[in-house]
Parts: sequence; C-alpha cells; structure tokens
Amino acid sequence: MKNTKLGAVESHFADLVWENEPLTTSELIKICEKELNWKRTTTYTVLKRLSDRGLFQYVDGVVSAKITRDDFYSIQSKNFVDEAFNGSLPAFLTAFTSKKKLSKEEVSEIKKLIDSYEGE
Repeated sequence: MKNTKLGAVESHFADLVWENEPLTTSELIKICEKELNWKRTTTYTVLKRLSDRGLFQYVDGVVSAKITRDDFYSIQSKNFVDEAFNGSLPAFLTAFTSKKKLSKEEVSEIKKLIDSYEGE
C-alpha cells in the first residue's frame, strides 16, 4: 500500500467512507457536503487521491474500501514504530508508558495479548 499517512481532513473523509460503505458517489457527495462543507469537486479530488493510494475503489458508481479501517491503522501503527523506534516495540512501549501510567486493566490486557502470542 502506498503512503499511509493521512492529514486530518483525509482521515475524517476516510472515516466517513468506512462508516457508510458501500455507498454511491452521490451519497458520498451529500455526506461530505453536510459533514465537511465540501463541493462535489473536492469530494471527487480526495476520493481519487485516496483511491490512488490504495484505500478505496470506485466501481460502477459505488465507493468501497480496498482495506479495512482496522487494517489501515494497523499498517500505520507498524510504520510509526518502524520509523520512530527503529522497529522496536519495547522501545515504543517504554516511551509511551514513561509519560502515561497504565491502569491495572490495561496491564492485564497487554499481558493477555503477549500470552496469546507466546502460545502460537
């Protein structure tokens, strides 16, 4: 998948598509007009840009995702750890938790996640 970084407006647009897909372009135009105050041409421009980047597709007047929201954010998270922490998840967790105290529930959830991977 091409560039996974989205600006704030692109992220909002992508969320609208993911929340409403599949949808016709006319439905998408109405949603973007209401939610983002966009004209039809702006909607088409951003749709084309994100389609070219592999997020969405436009086939026979219907817009749908080529990648799920969860998969997209998973790829984005992995790329962030790769770029900012040289691929080291422990380094990321150390940096993340140095300024944020984890709750007992969060620690338990992380332990369960780690345990589930150890069993594989």
